[in-house]
Amino acid sequence: MARTQNSLRNIGAAMLGQMGGILVNLLARVFFLHYLNQTYLGLNGLFTNVLTMLSLVELGVGPAMAYSLYAPLARNDVEKIKSHMAFYKKAYITIGLIIGALGLAFLPFYTVFMDEVPDIPHLNVIYLLFVANTVVSYFYSYKRSLIVCDQKKYIETGIHYGAYFVLNLVQIIFLALTKNYVVFLVLQVISTWGENFILARKADKLYPYLRDKDVRPMDKDDRNIIFRNVAAMSMHKVGAVVVNSTDNILISKLIGLATAGLYSNYYTIIHPLQTVTNQIFESIVASVGNLSANTDEEGREHLRETFNDVFFFAFWIYTFCAVCLLNLLPPFIEFIWLRNRGWLLDRGTLIVLVINFYLYGMRRPVLTFRDASGAFWNDRYKPLFESIINLAASILLARRFGLMGIFLGTMVSTVTTSLWVEPYVLYRNVFDAPLRDYFIRFASHALVTAGICFLSVWICGLVGYSLLSVIPRLLICLVLPNGVMFLLFCRTSEFKYFGRLGKELLGKVQDHVGK
Repeated sequence: MARTQNSLRNIGAAMLGQMGGILVNLLARVFFLHYLNQTYLGLNGLFTNVLTMLSLVELGVGPAMAYSLYAPLARNDVEKIKSHMAFYKKAYITIGLIIGALGLAFLPFYTVFMDEVPDIPHLNVIYLLFVANTVVSYFYSYKRSLIVCDQKKYIETGIHYGAYFVLNLVQIIFLALTKNYVVFLVLQVISTWGENFILARKADKLYPYLRDKDVRPMDKDDRNIIFRNVAAMSMHKVGAVVVNSTDNILISKLIGLATAGLYSNYYTIIHPLQTVTNQIFESIVASVGNLSANTDEEGREHLRETFNDVFFFAFWIYTFCAVCLLNLLPPFIEFIWLRNRGWLLDRGTLIVLVINFYLYGMRRPVLTFRDASGAFWNDRYKPLFESIINLAASILLARRFGLMGIFLGTMVSTVTTSLWVEPYVLYRNVFDAPLRDYFIRFASHALVTAGICFLSVWICGLVGYSLLSVIPRLLICLVLPNGVMFLLFCRTSEFKYFGRLGKELLGKVQDHVGK
């Protein structure tokens, strides 16, 4: 129950913070477009993706580090925690410096990712500020990881979004006063450093032993395990970066920087929504890791039942989000947020983006349990094939379908690799159970999602497409998917589990209010 309470506390903080973050980001984007232009948006997305590629030098240290901390934290093995943290401090500082050096070395070459160099002043300074923001993000961040691994992610979430809200407010003010993109980025660098510094001081208070000078060297066996996991996670890191962080680069190079700016408006909605839902699963990783560290052979069944509950939750939430994106995103952009039809993508591209969003989301439970169980090694080659397929398919399909083709390439790479390799590894190496049940569950859920999406688009089409249609569309998106899901699954064990959990939480709230 303690693990459940920690997970719920983490999820609650993450959801509140991210929802507030989305609203602030939408407001900031309006000011950004008002004082700058679409080309700056494309440049922002391009440099973000370029620096994400340079951060490949991290080689998956973060997930490997997290997994190695679950067992000593569960046993309260202070000496081993101190040894690990000393090792990670050196690793992260080294990584930050290497990324800084690579970023400087890449300075003369970043324009190769542009179809044409935009007429933006201080372009090199802007690029170097992106490098600086990435570099400072690695300083003190090892202490952030300890807080998260100890099932206290709600602390990290509160500090992160507090800094994020202040940053956006200050950026809006300075953008209105100066209309200067360089000042905008300098504030971002200061905020990144300040956030990590505050988190480090908080970690020192929570874990005073981090200040101890008598730290023994890490055991050779532990070091070998970490290096093995880092080697496996480095391949996963490469795959994730290529699949998730090359879209803007390909769009900028093959189609144009202005189109990359156009896509960034959809990304501004879809990515935070993806981050909101990701926060749910990231909030339970530590609890699943704690469960795995304390699970013997007889506990595998309980671990698998927990996975089925989480998978059902993912199915429900991503089906609901898919319906909302399909029916609400275009009118929201055109009539409420940017109020310009020129910012819209075509319908086919939107559908592909939503399918990719859904497929990514349905992988999250598998990845959560894989990372928490440390099964990185077993599918280490999958990301390499995924990366090659993604790049080749995106480039080839972009020639035929334009912007939509780039996202179709992502879909092709996901279906041909991740969608079956990841659950295969989890079921074979962690659950020791047949995979047939998973694929039957996934396929049946996907059919339900497709049916609900089709029905929602048809009904929303009946109410029309205008500013006045936004409210009835919103009501349809709220009632239809949730109503159908309830009717279909109200008798399942997964639904009953969340029903019991909801009653327990409601009882605790009532008891708290009564006191």
